[in-house]
Amino acid sequence: MAGRRRRWGAGRSALAFLTAFAALAGAGLAGAAPAGAVQKGGRVAPGVTYEEFDIEAAKGVTHAHVLRVDLGDPRVRVDLLHPGAVAARARVSAMADTQGAVAGVNGDFFNITETQHPGVEATGASVGPAIASGRTLKAAVPVGQRFGPELPPGTTTEEVFGVGTDGRARLDRLTLAGSVRTAEARLPLGGLNQYALPVGSVGAFTSEWGSVSRVRATCGTDTDRAAPCSEDTYEVTVRDGIVVSAADAPGGGPIAAGTTVLVGREAGAQQLRKFSTGERVEVEHSLVAAADGVAYRLALGGYPVLSGGQPLPGLDDTASAVRTAVGIADDGRRVVLLALDGAAAYRSGLTIAEVATTMRGLGAQDAFSLDGGGSSTLVARKPGASTVTVRNHPSGGAERLVPNGIGVFSG
Repeated sequence: MAGRRRRWGAGRSALAFLTAFAALAGAGLAGAAPAGAVQKGGRVAPGVTYEEFDIEAAKGVTHAHVLRVDLGDPRVRVDLLHPGAVAARARVSAMADTQGAVAGVNGDFFNITETQHPGVEATGASVGPAIASGRTLKAAVPVGQRFGPELPPGTTTEEVFGVGTDGRARLDRLTLAGSVRTAEARLPLGGLNQYALPVGSVGAFTSEWGSVSRVRATCGTDTDRAAPCSEDTYEVTVRDGIVVSAADAPGGGPIAAGTTVLVGREAGAQQLRKFSTGERVEVEHSLVAAADGVAYRLALGGYPVLSGGQPLPGLDDTASAVRTAVGIADDGRRVVLLALDGAAAYRSGLTIAEVATTMRGLGAQDAFSLDGGGSSTLVARKPGASTVTVRNHPSGGAERLVPNGIGVFSG
């Protein structure tokens, strides 16, 4: 990761056969599946191939589905699969077909349930930052508000897998930079289209959010997702740079283009109460990359498991599950997408430590874990088809509705 190169020591778990395979496959992802594995697959489209094979893991045999993507091929690109709003969900197959992708996998972890907050609607919005076709959709929620397994030491919700405008894939962090300005004050912006805002902050919601209620953004705390919703909230609607309305509680419904809804909690709410109808307000926001000078065409959240060919320290090596991951090789010119099979015979899956070693065995130098379990889905077109087919067996028996994914486009 340019600008903040990180090196981590070896993980605590290894799959010996995949380690041996790594030496054969090399960084170019040109090798076959691990020796002795049952494999089938083939070409999906120019620059895109699919394969599947068994993995002998610590808790039994699991089955892997893999897409290899050559970003060096000018006909090939990857972009964010999404349902058209941040606070919305759809099946990976439906998003891929709607956007014309030839293949893809599910993406980030997301706000799937709100059992701790009765009466509050789960938004379906993802945890981390998101960029689609170069357009910023959202920023990351506080670490204590995330859904998903515990993060590896030293990582945050701002971690992303991304592909820059230079066409190369990389891992990075995207931090929100923004402000709310009036003639009298300048407030820092604490969130952008997020299902959870930092305590005491002001967050901005745009037309990208969708129509779901914004109440969830004021529930929980920076360290406790289950903490009660704030009792001190305020909302201001800004249209074409002018305050047009205000309310004591966050609302819902679609947000028109050219309109920004500012939601404040605690100290942020107290600041918004000072705004007056008709007052001019300027809202600015951007996602700042840790890798200097990089602009992203695609970015989505998750967390890193492999950097420079080495697993991160502290990766869990006990809890096995169905997983999805993305790997980077050949200095970002090649990508490998992995989704495990959720069929009963293979559901023991992999630990996160085993995911890191598996991705290294597939030739990746850097790798990133995405949402797993019932969300794990890999789709790809079959020869002659104009729509994708789900290639793995989702562990819930059918595709789960998810907020985003990585789509592969060719042609």
